[in-house]
Amino acid sequence: MGAHEHKKHSIKNINFAIVTISDTRTKQNDLSGILIQEILKNNGHNINHYEIIKDDKKEIMSKAKNILSIDDIQAIIFTGGTGISSRDITIESIKPLIQKELPGFGEIFRMLSMDEIGSAAIMSRAIGGIADDKIIFCIPGSKGAVKLAMEQLILKECGHMLWEINR
Repeated sequence: MGAHEHKKHSIKNINFAIVTISDTRTKQNDLSGILIQEILKNNGHNINHYEIIKDDKKEIMSKAKNILSIDDIQAIIFTGGTGISSRDITIESIKPLIQKELPGFGEIFRMLSMDEIGSAAIMSRAIGGIADDKIIFCIPGSKGAVKLAMEQLILKECGHMLWEINR
C-alpha cells in the first residue's frame, strides 16, 4: 500500500495541544498561537490545550511531559524558541523526549522556508517527532513560519502520521 492509499485512512478530527514558548507573549498578543488555533479549527480539528510558557528548559520539559500524559491529546505543537539565540531552547527541551524523530519535517520545512525568507532558513531548527504515540512539532514563532508549517506540512500529514503510529 502506497502513501496515497495510506492517506485514505488518515485521522480527520485531531485533538491538539498548542504551547507557545515566549518570555513576552500573552494570550492577547500571541499572534502565532492564535493563528495555529484558527487554522486547526477551520480544518475541523480540536484544541484541547493552549498555553504560553516561559523560555525555561525545566518548565518546557515539565509541560511537555504533562501534555504527553493526557489521553485525549494526539498532537502537540510548540511554537517559538527554535532559532539560534541564547534564549532559544525549545529544541533542547523537547528533543530528549522524542522517541522517533521525523527528520524530514525539519528538512522540508527549511526547504520551503528558503522560498520565503532565503538563506536565513538555515537558522531554523524546526523538528518533528513521536513520543508516547503522540506527534510533536516544534516550529518557529513567526506568523509566516506558522502558516507555512501548518498549511504545507502539519495539516497535510498529521492525520496520516497518527494512523501510522496507531496501526
